[in-house]
Amino acid sequence: MKRIQQLLFIAAITIGFTTNAQTADEIVENYFENTGGEEAWQNIEAMRLTGKAGMGPQEFPFVQTVTDEGKMAIVVDLQGQQFVPQAFDGEMMWTTNFQSMEAEAADKETSDNFKQEAQDMIDTFLNYKEKGYSLELMGEETVEGTEAFKIKVLKKPVMVDGKEVENFSTFYFDKENFVPIMSEQTVKMGPQKGMQTQTIFSDYQEAGDIYYPYSITQKFNGQVGQTIKIEKIEINPDIDEAMFKMPVKE
Repeated sequence: MKRIQQLLFIAAITIGFTTNAQTADEIVENYFENTGGEEAWQNIEAMRLTGKAGMGPQEFPFVQTVTDEGKMAIVVDLQGQQFVPQAFDGEMMWTTNFQSMEAEAADKETSDNFKQEAQDMIDTFLNYKEKGYSLELMGEETVEGTEAFKIKVLKKPVMVDGKEVENFSTFYFDKENFVPIMSEQTVKMGPQKGMQTQTIFSDYQEAGDIYYPYSITQKFNGQVGQTIKIEKIEINPDIDEAMFKMPVKE
């Protein structure tokens, strides 16, 4: 009887270890499987997200359009006036100057660095090997009260003031549902350089044939900086390519 109990105990440990042992690749595979299947994600050529963004007490409607080619444009409605706070045409990033309300091009280094990040417009982990990314399972942690797998995503270096800087993000995947619930990274340039950012993903809902987080909160050094509530997601909508191009000053 004692021998049987010992064998059952060993079997229980083995089963538990087999169930819990995961590789970074397996976690990502489970993520896509649980959010519609990789084929459904591969079929996405563009997405249009409509919702409201909040910064402190202010809240304003926005529409963000992204493509699998890395193009992106955000249109914000501020007290009835529409403007583009950020856009990327595949080669150049541009913004709207809040004082003059005129479009301004970002410097070449900023645009070149963003070109790599633009590969992740649809999803960071989609075709990550083809992007040249590598994954490392860092262990497990409890995040926002949820047990999670911690995965480091190492990307190609970026240039900061003419020097190469290591470029990576850390993602936390819910152990039960295998979906990202938070990402972390360090701001590498600009006025917020050196700040630690955390992006929290929640409220996964259907969006066409996939599931996508409809609530996104961005923190800077642990303090909430922006909240995003998505109200509608359109998959492969008709897009006017002109929206990504910086307007030419007349």
